[in-house]
Amino acid sequence: MANDLESQCEMFIPGSRKPAPAEYFAEMAQWCEKNNIQHDVYGDGDLIQSFEQKVADLLGFEAGLFVITGTMTQATVLELVCKQKRNPLVGMHESSHITRFESQGYRMQNRFDVLPLGNRYRPWTCDDLKTWPDEFAAALYELPMRELGGQLPRWQELEEIKQYCESENIHLHMDGARLWECSSYFQKEYNEIARGFNSAYVSLYKGINGLGGSMLVGSKELIELASLWMKRQGGNVYHRTPYVVSAAMQFDERLLQMPSLFERTQQIYRIVAEFPQFALNPVKPQSNMLHLMFPVSYERLVELRDQLAKEKGVWIGRPQTMEQPNMSKIEWYVGDNLLGMTDDQLRDVLQWLEDKMNVTA
Repeated sequence: MANDLESQCEMFIPGSRKPAPAEYFAEMAQWCEKNNIQHDVYGDGDLIQSFEQKVADLLGFEAGLFVITGTMTQATVLELVCKQKRNPLVGMHESSHITRFESQGYRMQNRFDVLPLGNRYRPWTCDDLKTWPDEFAAALYELPMRELGGQLPRWQELEEIKQYCESENIHLHMDGARLWECSSYFQKEYNEIARGFNSAYVSLYKGINGLGGSMLVGSKELIELASLWMKRQGGNVYHRTPYVVSAAMQFDERLLQMPSLFERTQQIYRIVAEFPQFALNPVKPQSNMLHLMFPVSYERLVELRDQLAKEKGVWIGRPQTMEQPNMSKIEWYVGDNLLGMTDDQLRDVLQWLEDKMNVTA
């Protein structure tokens, strides 16, 4: 039902819409022809290998490896580290993708053990890591933290974590699924943000708007070992070309767009402030994503979302529950859609929602 309604809408608030497959593939074909792109064979090819190195260089690492999914990427690298250290303990925030959205794969496959770090509503700090008396093999930090509305630690806090992990021989891994969205807030280059991490994963479709896939970056030794284990897990796709082309052809343009998306997020915060019934998390923008919170139940917000889609042809996203039963939220990634929407169009949507919330269901 929700997917049908979404497909019928003419205006979309969160995210960046991909062109229809025929149009998108045509753009890929034109880019391939212009750049004389040849297929890779099991990851061996000029395009993929140069793109792997490009991302590694951008983040200040020795080598990079295309992996078909982030789920395969992160669990594998953490397991390898734990095996090398003969220590199964990994620290991460309880909202991490590994613990919440991967069907507990790390546990079911006996890959490593997770100890939760910090408060569930805030990014974790160095003190949260020190609280555990146990010796960690690795720690994972997500930048930014998607389930917290895109929150980020203060720069000094992040530097303290890096320094502590180095001093205690803790492998610090970055879940950088949305790393590209961090630079504008930190006012740092990507390699400076990544400096002090021992490995990092970045997405090639979140923010970049590619078809899928991810990149693991780290030392040459780690990447060589990870490449072997991706093969052992069935991740050795014959041609990576479609995924790499879809990311590489727009990679530079998407990164250049990030400051504009953060600026637009700041504008959106000012507009939402005009409607006191709504609240935002984080309170001030820290990346070009946010959680818009509503003073109505999840069920009521679903009704309002569907009514708005039917009456106005506007799609506001997918409601989520909150701890308080009479509150709910929607995640907005500030991408092409909100960048192209006028302030008055956004105000009209918020005004419609506010008016409907004031009417008894």
